[in-house]
Amino acid sequence: MYNKRCWPLTLYFDGDCPLCAREIKVLRRHAAESRLLFVDINSAEFDAKALGFTLEHMQATLHACFADGRWVSGLDATLWSWRAAGLGFWAQPLSWRALRPLLALCYRLFCRLRPHLAWLPHPDGRRRCIGNRCATKSLSHR
Repeated sequence: MYNKRCWPLTLYFDGDCPLCAREIKVLRRHAAESRLLFVDINSAEFDAKALGFTLEHMQATLHACFADGRWVSGLDATLWSWRAAGLGFWAQPLSWRALRPLLALCYRLFCRLRPHLAWLPHPDGRRRCIGNRCATKSLSHR
């Protein structure tokens, strides 16, 4: 479906989400910059409107864009980001047609619960949210 002309894939992620940040940490360790780029949608430099989206839309599900301008989201963004990092075998079940409906349901449930998981420890070693206030630390982009 996608060939090497489509790389790099740019992954738009929520750096304030502890679970998301853990996944990004794994991907960063394995990904070559020529195949996978990272953009924290909570960084001060990010402008969702410049991409034709709202921040709320970008926060609702994971998004990724191939170099040729094709967008993928949700399970497909996860699958392709893991493939871009050379870890596609771990995400291969996301491409299994028989499992897709169940996995899509689980992903939608995760997206609804994700905002309520801010209390989990963040991989940068500190809590991001205290009470109703969250501190945003700008993560470096590869």
